[in-house]
Amino acid sequence: MATTRGLYFTAMTLDGFLADEHDSLDWLFEQQTEEGGPAGYEEFIKGVGAITMGATTYQWVRDHLERSGEPWPYEQPCWVFTHRDFEPVDHDVRFVAGAVEDHYAAIAESAGDRDIWVCGGGDLAGQFADIGRLQQVIVAIAPVTLGAGRPLFPRQHDFKLVELGRNGDFLTATYDVVGPRPG
Repeated sequence: MATTRGLYFTAMTLDGFLADEHDSLDWLFEQQTEEGGPAGYEEFIKGVGAITMGATTYQWVRDHLERSGEPWPYEQPCWVFTHRDFEPVDHDVRFVAGAVEDHYAAIAESAGDRDIWVCGGGDLAGQFADIGRLQQVIVAIAPVTLGAGRPLFPRQHDFKLVELGRNGDFLTATYDVVGPRPG
């Protein structure tokens, strides 16, 4: 049986932001990707057994789906860390509050022998890293700068580059999580 890993699979701007100051990801959808290219979503999602995200990410996904008319895209259980009240939904979304450590065992169990996707945001990825449950950061870097917004990883950590590629407009990089920076 494979060991469940925590993977932060995301995209960011060249200046290190996930979203702008208004939590918009419009910049992301202006970029070109190659289906089946390096660090591609289609291959990544096959290995995911559970998804985690913060309330801001979840709200953005819901709003985006409502605007686009697209259906809920995930068949895996989705764990949303929040202190907000959301209306019930007809897909497997589990709202939780508190520390990642308090819920990690249940999340890992729901993932089975597949990985946990730390979908966003950066602070949630940092919380996984803080308790040693984030093994890799897989990031697509877009040729865009925002100047301000939501940072990729609001912690002082060291990483080790293990893979580099290009997918359309994106530079793709996979890093192993080394740990907190000394200091």
